[in-house]
Amino acid sequence: MTKRFSDWKYPDIKEGETTKYNWLVQNLDGLILGRETDIGAFSYINALNGVVIEDNVQIGSHCSIYSTSTIDNTSGKIYLKNNCRIGSHTTILPGVSVGKNSVVGAHSLVNKDIPDNVVAYGVPAKVIKKLEK
Repeated sequence: MTKRFSDWKYPDIKEGETTKYNWLVQNLDGLILGRETDIGAFSYINALNGVVIEDNVQIGSHCSIYSTSTIDNTSGKIYLKNNCRIGSHTTILPGVSVGKNSVVGAHSLVNKDIPDNVVAYGVPAKVIKKLEK
């Protein structure tokens, strides 16, 4: 496996302001960001109840990650585990985890946990297949 980044540096993140990569975090104190992550432009993270993005996570552009929802009054910590990949335009709702090495397809709605080593997609996201180790 080749390394994606040879000179990755922790991004400069300010509360409610877009980064130089054009993504935004609200409630920055609730965000834990791992190393060698890649967050696509125009993505939004609301970390009021905690968002943990572990190492080597890739998040596509235009994704929305909500640890709180005013639509249905839900809240909960979100975990994006090592080496998972989130396709562009995906929404992740409060209290869910995406497992290690898992892939979530573009335009998905993640409203329940996705286990390790699977491909999932859809509205709502469902596991489609297991990945070989």
